Amino acid sequence: MNYRFFILLLLFLPIPLLAQYRSAAWCPDLGNGNYRNPVLNADYSDPDVCAVDGTFYLTGSSFNCIPGLPILRSRDLVNWTIIGHALQAQEPRAVFDQVQHGRGVWAPSIRHHNGQFYIYWGDPDRGIMMVKTDDPAGQWSDPVCVQPGRGMIDPCPLWDDDGRCYLVHAWAASRSGFNSVLTVRELSADGTHVLGSPVLVFDGGQEHHTTEGPKFYKHDGWYWIFCPAGGVQMGWQLAMRSRSPYGPYEARIVMSQGQTTVNGPHQGAWVRTEMGKDWFLHFNDRGPYGRVVYLQPMTWRNGWPVIGTDKDGDGCGEPVLTYRKPVQGQTLENPQESDEFDEPLLGLQWQWHANYNPLWGMPTSLGTMRLYTADLSVDSPLASDANAPLGFATRLGQELPTPNLWSASNLLLQKTPAEHFIATTYVRMASKAEGQYGGLLVMGRDYSALVVCRVGDKFMLQRHTCIGADEGRPAEVTTLESLAPTDRDTIPYSPALYLDIYLRVSVRDGECTFFYSLDGRRFCEAGEAFRMKEGRWIGAKVGLVSERSNLQGNRGWLDADWFRITK
Repeated sequence: MNYRFFILLLLFLPIPLLAQYRSAAWCPDLGNGNYRNPVLNADYSDPDVCAVDGTFYLTGSSFNCIPGLPILRSRDLVNWTIIGHALQAQEPRAVFDQVQHGRGVWAPSIRHHNGQFYIYWGDPDRGIMMVKTDDPAGQWSDPVCVQPGRGMIDPCPLWDDDGRCYLVHAWAASRSGFNSVLTVRELSADGTHVLGSPVLVFDGGQEHHTTEGPKFYKHDGWYWIFCPAGGVQMGWQLAMRSRSPYGPYEARIVMSQGQTTVNGPHQGAWVRTEMGKDWFLHFNDRGPYGRVVYLQPMTWRNGWPVIGTDKDGDGCGEPVLTYRKPVQGQTLENPQESDEFDEPLLGLQWQWHANYNPLWGMPTSLGTMRLYTADLSVDSPLASDANAPLGFATRLGQELPTPNLWSASNLLLQKTPAEHFIATTYVRMASKAEGQYGGLLVMGRDYSALVVCRVGDKFMLQRHTCIGADEGRPAEVTTLESLAPTDRDTIPYSPALYLDIYLRVSVRDGECTFFYSLDGRRFCEAGEAFRMKEGRWIGAKVGLVSERSNLQGNRGWLDADWFRITK
């Protein structure tokens, strides 16, 4: 090929084609026309999918994490990439500018109607919310509250053949005092507000307790609701049908764990390829790894769907672990994990624990990600909560809560990508005062971090480990080694000490082993192994932390040169 022509071809190729990411930790495409489950081995809880012109778009619960409502794209339901987020901040700001574990975005649904993409979700404390766009990789609208109120969760719209719009949703017992029931109500044709009164269309009772996560469809003249029941750990998939959107619905179990190791195959989405084949994506709870996404074949028998493989012919399928790919010949790609920080934009895999605040840090044009040391005892949402179950410290004669990292909003984190992986980062810590620290973190209800902390004119390599962080228990700090600074400022005003260091964590079956290196070649084990634990409704996460316990003087910072995920 002519060299100049080749260069011009590269310039005009679509950017996603040039930016395909291959994971070293987990790839579901086996390369021989088959795939293995999970197709997303990361915490994309409560997945929903829609198909538009042969392309599939997926979103999932993001709770308090921002940016929220991740948008993933695939052309074969096996190879996925992150293309953006539909939610850049949550309202009200007075609440979500600070960490709110487990609150926010619950169980969204994504649909395409009249050239627009819609996402609906339930905020259990506010009501049913909606955003829309004509470009799922671009800017989404500001959220609209379709129906205010408490306890309404897991909404999904259905535009009928006559243009009318209906919405099904479930109820959270933690807010409403009841659950296991599904409600249908009519929306305006544009899907922005409720028109009619709610109708209870299904009560799971004792037979199908914890009925939740409904998805609404119309097929072959029937209105269909697909939903899980029985709970996340031990549940099953229901399909129910009616001739009216308001029921009554008859229900059948169409998939359960059976003889497989896939416990409680939970809520998900039915989607059809351009070839007319049906598939179902659902999540499976993996404890500290979160809720990972499985892909199942779906067939029809006697007017009812069967999900997975039905070996005994009873109409109830079991999950498959490997299967033939829905669409052949697609390029292998996976959700982004490693980040060289070469672009002045934050990678799409990263999230904060609250609405973003530039005081926490920002990408630079210098090929690094900078995180400034934050003030936990001042910035924490618990600092003004007299009932916070935390220890107290005295500053200026006033007692203030001394929160652990559970109350930190400024943690820069991403999902764990597989059962076995290694995360390594090369960072420069710049400290302008004692007590400023930063490093590598595995975060959940329990957490552990390998950090460097300034003490006097040196840095101390430390492990900060907290068991029961969500219960307000203090972190245990273990000093491992004293390290001399790599460099120091000669300026008279607010000089900094610097340390360049490589930090690493190896994760295998939930056990985390930390390492450090000063030259990037020889890594030394750093402290005892730590068993990671999930967060509130999310899996454990891995990433970067930068904090300060001493409020005197200017903030220091952590510059991350790169962050790499390997096997």
